[in-house]
Amino acid sequence: MRREGVLLLGGAGFIGSALAARLKKEKMSVYVLGRHEGEQLEHVLPQCGTVIHLASTTTPASSATNPDLELANLALTLRLLKLLKGQPETHLIFFSSGDTVYGNPDRLPVNEDAPIAPLSTYGAGKAAQENFCQAFGSQGHAATIFRPSNVYGPGQSIQHGFGLIRTMLEHARHGTAFEIWGDGENVRDFIYIDDIVEASIHLLKRPKDSGTYNLGSGIGYSINQVKGIVEAVCRVELKTIHRPARDIDVRSVVLDSSGLNARLGWEPSVGLEEGKARSWEWLQQA
Repeated sequence: MRREGVLLLGGAGFIGSALAARLKKEKMSVYVLGRHEGEQLEHVLPQCGTVIHLASTTTPASSATNPDLELANLALTLRLLKLLKGQPETHLIFFSSGDTVYGNPDRLPVNEDAPIAPLSTYGAGKAAQENFCQAFGSQGHAATIFRPSNVYGPGQSIQHGFGLIRTMLEHARHGTAFEIWGDGENVRDFIYIDDIVEASIHLLKRPKDSGTYNLGSGIGYSINQVKGIVEAVCRVELKTIHRPARDIDVRSVVLDSSGLNARLGWEPSVGLEEGKARSWEWLQQA
């Protein structure tokens, strides 16, 4: 008999907290382990038919200055896969990074068949974990890989060098200066937190899935455009400081999520302006 529990590994973070709230609302048994609680895995796993692996000890900024930190992420993933070999009915869902693993793709929007060519050590770390998960899946286990774009929305904490929209909103709130690396024309895809949660709920209904899916809006915005929308929503002028461009930053990436739509019937429902307005309202009340 398949176990009904859902383990959120790294579930204390932004996506994990939102997922936990939704799963509890759905009356599902939810187990949450923080990214530093890997030693408890062997005690919790036997209760779970699904493991959603969100745990990461790095951000793109921290990984760039200390690439050896990626070893901890890889070690946790390998330990999880080793334990899951004893639970062939358990479905693994690994959250990668659609924003970084493709590098600068040849065509936009980029689909899952495009080469993996990360520019940053953070992206390289995600790609390495993907490879091990795919090898695990090739051995007959159900292992799904999500490649989300830039996630944002209410409940997101501020992290240095991570979360463009959340960071801009914080500067708008306090009247402080936001750093732009380069000319501000780098293009990114953004996905609202509720859409991430909805896609995950859809996938829980397919416990045998072993696909790899982009998870984005399919619409690209430059940093300058994002800044303009933030200013319109917050009704303030963002102060900015321009820094030299960095070679670890992808120039343009927009995700093609049609594969996920075809498989799960999912598509994003919250546009960038609406999502920012909701985030701004939450932040003002926080």
